[in-house]
Amino acid sequence: MNTAVNNATEYRNLPLALLTESKTNPRRTFEDDSLKELAESIRTQGILSPLLVRPLTEQGFEIVFGARRYRAAQMAEAATVPVRIKNLTDAEALEAQLIENLQRRDVHPMEEANGFRALLNLEEPKYSVEQIAARTGKSPAYVAGRLKLTELAPVVVEAFYREDIGVGHALLLAKLQSDQQEQALGACFKEDWSNGGQKAKRILLPVRSLQFWIESNILLILKLAPFDKRDAQLVPAAGSCVDCPKRTGHNKLLFADVRQDACTDPSCYHAKVDAHVAKTVAAKPKLVQISTAYGQQQEGSATLPRNKYTEIRPEKPSTKEEATRPEFKMCKYTTEAIVSDGIDKGELRKVCTEPTCPVHHPKKQSSADDVKWKAEQEKQRKEAAIANTTGIRILAAITAAVPVRLMKRDLLFVVERLASLLDENRLAAVARQHGIKKAKDSDSIGKLFAAYLRRAEESALGGLLVEITILHAATRQNAAQILRDAASAYKVDVDAIGLKVKQEFAAKEKARLTAKSTTKAVAKAQPKPAKKAKAA
Repeated sequence: MNTAVNNATEYRNLPLALLTESKTNPRRTFEDDSLKELAESIRTQGILSPLLVRPLTEQGFEIVFGARRYRAAQMAEAATVPVRIKNLTDAEALEAQLIENLQRRDVHPMEEANGFRALLNLEEPKYSVEQIAARTGKSPAYVAGRLKLTELAPVVVEAFYREDIGVGHALLLAKLQSDQQEQALGACFKEDWSNGGQKAKRILLPVRSLQFWIESNILLILKLAPFDKRDAQLVPAAGSCVDCPKRTGHNKLLFADVRQDACTDPSCYHAKVDAHVAKTVAAKPKLVQISTAYGQQQEGSATLPRNKYTEIRPEKPSTKEEATRPEFKMCKYTTEAIVSDGIDKGELRKVCTEPTCPVHHPKKQSSADDVKWKAEQEKQRKEAAIANTTGIRILAAITAAVPVRLMKRDLLFVVERLASLLDENRLAAVARQHGIKKAKDSDSIGKLFAAYLRRAEESALGGLLVEITILHAATRQNAAQILRDAASAYKVDVDAIGLKVKQEFAAKEKARLTAKSTTKAVAKAQPKPAKKAKAA
């Protein structure tokens, strides 16, 4: 059979035996059902659109595009297929098959991504992201996102091909470092134990849930970083943050949905924080080092634990009551310190480390047994009751606003251990909030609460996790500020709750005074008993 090509392009019918599939074809998946339908169509109507092939050897041709029609023709046991023969170089063949396949609707996003990558890697002709976008009718942001998919970890690629996750999840995961992707993949799902079976049902969470998880656990807002982002010598191997490709602001095409410039590499970020602390302490050897973490410091450590200093708050007091608190006052012992361990590491603070300071460690006031003092104590008691009730209401509102994020086993693990650290009074208060009461004196509130946790739904566990975390933080920091921060995070209207509590307390006080007045009026209205006559 003559296989020579006389013209630059010509059409023939060729036997299937002379055709071979291209190794550079971006399409890797072929659905059996779809192929069977196409094979049936070929049996009845033949192949309507010719395959593009190029001469490979004297006795064979390579399929540039049309591999799906070729496979269906094999299933239909066709003798020949119509082809368009064209002399193409390797680069021209690759370009042609990529452009043709990438414009098809049924191509898998990973195959599309690999196709874009192959086009970008061509030596001749040389493509840019913008040129690929123009040739395929896509936006540059779309092409940049697909190119990023080629950096997915193998375990994520497998999940993507199995359709365990969608393209939205894959695009978010691809923006992370390789060692972070597997951890983030787990955050795409939650476990549903509501069926009562031995095995939980795995449910794919919406893309926005993964976005929230990434923003909360991976991305680090650069404007809050304590170090100089332009300092290329802080960690020489990392260089300056300004030119770092792992910064969201460096690539707006990939991170158009990220509102604040952030670092996507926590290990690099924390290495710079450590270097910043070391550099600052070296420059100021007398600078006090403090820890914001809980627990004891290692013996011989230069870092002061939380109970060895009082932090002076930088903001002005918002109320007269706040103005009386030690943490809003300066003293002659106030000095600068750097956080060298714990949350906000690397930040500079004002602290007092003097245990005999009369401002931050005042002597207890001796009690005065007089009417004015009692009235003041009663007033403070009522204000404390209102503040306590308001705090409980705000905490309940925050708890109700907490969405389901973690899987049930994770939530149960964390909540059980946090609850075990609560003192008995606080644990009893949390239990009452959820309707858990002792049936008899011999009952253990801890055991009752533990049993409740194992029966609770994921949404209830998520709320309890935030609720108990707030209670723990409130025992060691300013409770009112902790509640305000949490209320702000979960968009709880603190003012509305506070106003309602005050109104309830005022109504109770009015009812009490009314009842007291009524009791006195009734007593006055009753006739006094007649005196007995003296004996004659």
